Amino acid sequence: MSVEFARPQRVDTIGDDARTVEIDADAQERAALAKRFDLIGIERLTGRFTIRRDAAGIVAEGRVAAAVTQACSITGDPLPATVDEPVALRFVPQQDAGQDEVELGDSDIDVIPYDGGTIDLGEVAAETMALALDPFPRGPNAEAKLKEAGVLSEEQAGPFGALAALKDKLGKK
Repeated sequence: MSVEFARPQRVDTIGDDARTVEIDADAQERAALAKRFDLIGIERLTGRFTIRRDAAGIVAEGRVAAAVTQACSITGDPLPATVDEPVALRFVPQQDAGQDEVELGDSDIDVIPYDGGTIDLGEVAAETMALALDPFPRGPNAEAKLKEAGVLSEEQAGPFGALAALKDKLGKK
């Protein structure tokens, strides 16, 4: 699998002292990521991470920021969206990742296994951006389009919607 926005960090260069890594996707990388995540476009994708080694692995903390254009899930109209997400991850070698599922608390950070001698902060930024976006964005014309197509709203389709329709019929007689 090719990674469109690779920003590998060699594990053997990461020490106990924290260092900051800033990444910025170029136009070609943003276009490839837009295709991968089915977006109209990505105008900006950046990440700022502090990375350091601790006893349990490599910790990466920071923020991912992006400006994207999504398609409305109903009309296909372009919708601008922004992302500004915190990131807190621990990278552990693949063999140390374990197979047990563990329930994480609010103070725990996600554990990401890595294979080989690098971790990829570009892929972290890309996945963080994608997960932060609304999977079914709706633009200002979506409701009108749904109504025109005969799709009922949640209120109309629910049990009280049926009663309201019955009340309207009784009131017209």
